[in-house]
Amino acid sequence: MPVSANFVSAAKSLCLSDLGLMGAAAADADGFVTALVASAAEQVGREGIDLEETTDDETTVAMYAAYLYRKRAEDVGAMPRMLRYRLNNRLFAQKAGGADA
Repeated sequence: MPVSANFVSAAKSLCLSDLGLMGAAAADADGFVTALVASAAEQVGREGIDLEETTDDETTVAMYAAYLYRKRAEDVGAMPRMLRYRLNNRLFAQKAGGADA
């Protein structure tokens, strides 16, 4: 399920904050970060997670996009464990039909 423009905008703002990009630096990176957020949402969807218009899912996508940004800029290695756990918990909760674990 595609995400809305509001979802992308909120996730982008969270991602820019996570990366510490403000002012002119945020403006310079805006297009790239928007593309990373869209890509992160698609990648999360490919893992089987149906994204919803919630702050939790926006935060998850923002964290994933920030990881992609850092991975491109420097050798950060594997996905951070907290992000992997967050994705797993979200998927397990979805499959169980309940709230996030």
